[in-house]
Amino acid sequence: MSAYKIHIKGLVQGVGFRPFVYRLARQNDLKGWVVNRNDGVVIKLMTGEQEVSDFAGQIRRYAPAASRIRLIDWQMSEEEELDGFHIITSRNASQDATDISPDIAVCPHCLEDMRRQPHRINYPFVNCTHCGPRFSIIKGLPYDRARTTMSDFTMCSICHEEYHDVNDRRFHAQPVACNHCGPHYEYYQQGRVMHDINRVLTQVTHGLGKGWIIAVKGIGGFHLMCDASNEKAVARLRRIKRRETRPFACMFSDLETLRQYAHVNQLEEQHLTGWRRPIVLLEQKQALAPSLNLQVNTIGAMLPYMPLHELIFAGLNLPALVMTSANLSNEPLIADNQTAHHKLSRQADALLLHNRAIANRVDDSVVRIIDGQIQPLRRSRGYVPEPLPLNFTVNGILATGAELKNCFCIGKGDQAIMSQHIGDLKNYETYDFYTHAVDRLLSLFRVTPHCVVSDLHPDYFSTRYARNYAKQKTRMGEAGDNHQVQHIQVQHHHAHIASCMAEHHLRETVIGVALDGTGFGPDGHIWGGEFLTANLTSFHRYTHLTYVPMPGGDKAVHQPWRMALSYLYQSFGPEFSSLPLDMLSHHSREDLRLMSSMIRKRINSPLTSSTGRVFDAVSALLNVCTHNRFEGEAAMRLEALVDPHTEGHYSFGQTPEGIDLTPAFREMVTELLNGHESSLIATRFHHTIARIITSVAEKIRQEAGYNKVVLSGGTFQNKYLSETTAQWLRNHQFEVYAHRRVPANDGGIALGQMVVAANK
Repeated sequence: MSAYKIHIKGLVQGVGFRPFVYRLARQNDLKGWVVNRNDGVVIKLMTGEQEVSDFAGQIRRYAPAASRIRLIDWQMSEEEELDGFHIITSRNASQDATDISPDIAVCPHCLEDMRRQPHRINYPFVNCTHCGPRFSIIKGLPYDRARTTMSDFTMCSICHEEYHDVNDRRFHAQPVACNHCGPHYEYYQQGRVMHDINRVLTQVTHGLGKGWIIAVKGIGGFHLMCDASNEKAVARLRRIKRRETRPFACMFSDLETLRQYAHVNQLEEQHLTGWRRPIVLLEQKQALAPSLNLQVNTIGAMLPYMPLHELIFAGLNLPALVMTSANLSNEPLIADNQTAHHKLSRQADALLLHNRAIANRVDDSVVRIIDGQIQPLRRSRGYVPEPLPLNFTVNGILATGAELKNCFCIGKGDQAIMSQHIGDLKNYETYDFYTHAVDRLLSLFRVTPHCVVSDLHPDYFSTRYARNYAKQKTRMGEAGDNHQVQHIQVQHHHAHIASCMAEHHLRETVIGVALDGTGFGPDGHIWGGEFLTANLTSFHRYTHLTYVPMPGGDKAVHQPWRMALSYLYQSFGPEFSSLPLDMLSHHSREDLRLMSSMIRKRINSPLTSSTGRVFDAVSALLNVCTHNRFEGEAAMRLEALVDPHTEGHYSFGQTPEGIDLTPAFREMVTELLNGHESSLIATRFHHTIARIITSVAEKIRQEAGYNKVVLSGGTFQNKYLSETTAQWLRNHQFEVYAHRRVPANDGGIALGQMVVAANK
């Protein structure tokens, strides 16, 4: 018999891993110990080599569902006297850091405990080693109660006994608590404060039934909640949020109820009911409140993931609740009670607060099933900070991300650790959240950057942050002796393609198709319809959508009719104003003349190749959406018109200046004037973009021999376009790669920035 140490790396803390190892060791009659260290889990055993190998195999086979084992390594160790098997106190071992568990949805066993355990009847914070808060409460590693926001709560004798009972599900569950000793909710309404959970639940369900809006503190921040079938309540919520038309997400009471309102396939059900519990974008079957998701045929749906949600629905006779983040007008998610009182008490009818601090705020994640695979649209609660494994080192790199839908990324060894969804950095409060989140994640994972990476755009707040960070840290000498913090800039669309390549462990040169709304090009123009040949160090712009002016600059992003006029001018010249189009009837002859002059003379009309602006133009041309009241509204409404049974596409040209859409716009106008349905035109337009992608990919393959096509950029969140494009490319024997672990939109940019910098 010899002594062995087993070192396990990956997501092995906060998921019940030590109790699992303990029970497994006892079943195998092994002597030793298990410990959490900041670099993973370490097991000491006195046994034979074959027994160690068998034990490691059992660990891999039977590990907790939420765990992710990246490495199991064992070697001989010094002998010591061992009596039985024990869990010992956590230790710091080095500057390494183990993975941190995302927050985990409440498990069925805990819901049962909430109904039958005397000390947990209706306890809204019930949890065990298999579920409950993790990332949202953690302040440091190794993961122990003392380094979480649960350190404010001393376990009662009953919880203490459960915590130390190897046969209990709460054996070494760090957030363990009950009605006697744990966090609790308080209900505030018109100057009254209520503490008893049963009375609180009665008031909450009564108010929701009457159409109230209630602000409720959850795992990672505050939500505003109301009856999703009450039009008056939903309309009022829109006014509070200053959110005219953007769809609201809904929480349904259960899967059976959800199926009455949306189509749910097997893969969608798997993600709706899994431990991550994201919002899943589904095809709508039956409407709730009319203004819930105006003029789109999808609904963002999720199921309860906190014990509180289950308690609320138990007292309601409502199918669904609007659950939208309690932030006002692009501000970050509210996460503390003081701010909630200040900003929400006069907006909501009541506040439901708890007294456990949120260490790391996290929004709900949003996913969509596209081409038979999951695609994250917003990666946050339930996913963060689970790392993405790479096949090269990215250690010490901080990638600052994009301006919109920001997420940043830090490198630890060969792992990329993406932050939670931050938001749009143009807002001061969001930028403040961003800077604090960067500091927190660097501290948690013990990373001291030697390189900081940003976008090429000189005025992005993330670029300024990177520039200032490099200067300050170099000057302060924090990167180490004889060291400077290097600042590297990566072009936006190269980062898009590189992020998708990193997900699929691609390193060779590929055909990259990057379609989105905005990205700064090295030529000073606004890119967004890009066809590249790219690897992880460099790219070549093979072709792009031809440049057109954006009359009014940024105004054209918010007013799609401006882009429609630009494409009409390009296609018909100044005479476009005489076309008998409904869209033009909303503008005077003088206004159209002035716009023509702006476009012709390039007055405040920067050039763009953006695919997003093309979708805007077509949406406005069909009079579907002439004003974007939220990002991507025109494109979403255009996608909602698609009829998958329609065939055909429009013409386009391939010139030295790029892909010319003038023929397509001429044909669309002709069909529109001939009385063709908007759905037919919208569908054929989608087919045209897919046809362009396939055609250009074929041309690149003929010239350069590349056969792998990587699709990235926010435009590929369009389900119909993505699936049609992927199918057509496969029909032409291309290998197609799309996003599966990070968003195709700018939320995935930081990963691409990091891997390009690492390979440079």
